[in-house]
Amino acid sequence: MSIVLGYDESPGARQALTTAIELARRFDEVLVLVNGVAPPGNVGEEFRTHLDALTEIGRTATGHAVAEAEAAGVRTVVELIDDKPAQALITAADKHDAQVIVVGTYGESPLRGAMLGSTPHKLLHLASRPVLCVPARHPEI
Repeated sequence: MSIVLGYDESPGARQALTTAIELARRFDEVLVLVNGVAPPGNVGEEFRTHLDALTEIGRTATGHAVAEAEAAGVRTVVELIDDKPAQALITAADKHDAQVIVVGTYGESPLRGAMLGSTPHKLLHLASRPVLCVPARHPEI
C-alpha cells in the first residue's frame, strides 16, 4: 500500500507534501509523488517539445519533494504520468494500491473549482479511493 501525493510545487502542494510525509512516516508507507505532465492537445509540431518541457518541470518539482521526504525517513517513488493531473493521480493510486490520495487546494471557492475543474474537485467526484484535500495556508489578513 502507499500514500499518493499530487505534487507541482504550488503553495497548496507544498502544504500537502508536509501532510503526506507525516502520514507516510506514521503508517510506514511509501510516498508516491505524482505529476501529471499532459500538455493541452496532443497533436502538432510543438507537442513533443511541450511534453518534454512539462516532464522536466515535473522531474524537478518531484526531485525537491523526494529530498524532503527522504530527509524525514520516508521511502518515495516518483510517477511522471502523461495524463491530466486528476487522471494521473487515479492511475498512480490504482497502480500503487494507495490508501489515500493527497492533494493541496489553492484557496478557491467551491463554485470556482466546479466551474474551472480543479484537480481536487475532480478527484472528489472521480476517485474510488479516499481523497485528502489539504488547504494552502494563507497569511492572516
